Amino acid sequence: MTVLIVDYGRGNLFSLARALEHLDAAYQVSGDPEMLELAERVIFPGVGAFGDAMRGLMERGLVEPLKAAAHRGTPILGICVGCQLLLSKGEEFGAHEGLDLIPGTVGRLPDLRPDDPNATRIPNVGWRWLDVRPGATILGALGENDLMYFVHSYAPMAENEEHVSATIPVNGVDIPVAVRRDNVVGVQFHPEKSGPAGLRLLDRFLKADIRV
Repeated sequence: MTVLIVDYGRGNLFSLARALEHLDAAYQVSGDPEMLELAERVIFPGVGAFGDAMRGLMERGLVEPLKAAAHRGTPILGICVGCQLLLSKGEEFGAHEGLDLIPGTVGRLPDLRPDDPNATRIPNVGWRWLDVRPGATILGALGENDLMYFVHSYAPMAENEEHVSATIPVNGVDIPVAVRRDNVVGVQFHPEKSGPAGLRLLDRFLKADIRV
């Protein structure tokens, strides 16, 4: 199997590569648009701000090839900002167009509520339990006691509930943190930094049949 980690200058590639090596998964790291035509699985990481990450994709000519891969049915996994870019648009530091593979807007997490004993500071940093929706194929690798590691101030607010695979509570609101539309999957958390549970999730993505 040809697994491609997309390098557009905005991703934490080292941790992800180490995770795939731990799984004995063969992979390539490349920012060459032509590699997307050959890949059987695509992992699309990202860190930083939405608009800057989109600029990285555009500068390397990766926007249309990524969309084409998605429309061909190639399984794609977006991680953190890579997850966010799968949506239609983002609101971080102004309005920015995304890849529009999953309808929705990347919006800021809700602010702290006064005197809330369960308040979540923003940015949301740390380990969280997920509320996984029934039928979430990739997240089915996780158990009810598994925790995922987060570092974010924005989240993928999918337009359609059917595209939400998991949520977490943030300051009184259930926030989407995993989304999926057919063969395109996004997770706001970092499976590559989430220990054995994260490795199981990555392994499920590499092996599950999620093509259209």
